[in-house]
Amino acid sequence: MPLPSCILLVDDDQTTNYLNRLLLKRLAVADELLVAQNGLEAMDALQARRPGPKPSEPVLVFLDVKMPVMDGFEFLQAYEHLPAANKPETVIVMLTTSLHPQDVERMQQLKIAGFLNKPLTKEKIDDVLLQHFQYVPAE
Repeated sequence: MPLPSCILLVDDDQTTNYLNRLLLKRLAVADELLVAQNGLEAMDALQARRPGPKPSEPVLVFLDVKMPVMDGFEFLQAYEHLPAANKPETVIVMLTTSLHPQDVERMQQLKIAGFLNKPLTKEKIDDVLLQHFQYVPAE
C-alpha cells in the first residue's frame, strides 16, 4: 500500500504543529501536510473536497485530545455523523499528553486506529505507517 498522500495534524499548540510538520517533512511520508488548530477546522479540512484527478483528502489524521472550540472527542462524534459520501476512509490516531486511566479507557472505546502519547517520533510514525499502510521505512 502506498504512503498516505495527505496527512492532517490537528493540535491547538503551534509549537507542536511546527515540530510535527518538520518531522513528517523530514521523513517524507506524505505528499501534503495540512494543519488544523481545533476539531472544527479539522472537520472543515476533511469536508473540503478539491476537484481534480488526485483529490487531496487526508487519509491519516493525528488528532489532539484537548483543544478549544472542538476537542478531539467532539470531533470524533461529529465525524461519525458525517454522511458516508462525505466521510473519506481515514486513519485517525489520537495524540495525548495524558495517559490517565480514564482517558485511556475512553480512547479505547472510540472508533479510532489508536492513540499515542506525545510527542510524535520517527518510531511512532513508522509504527503507524507499518500498521495501517503496510509501509516499511528504509533504514
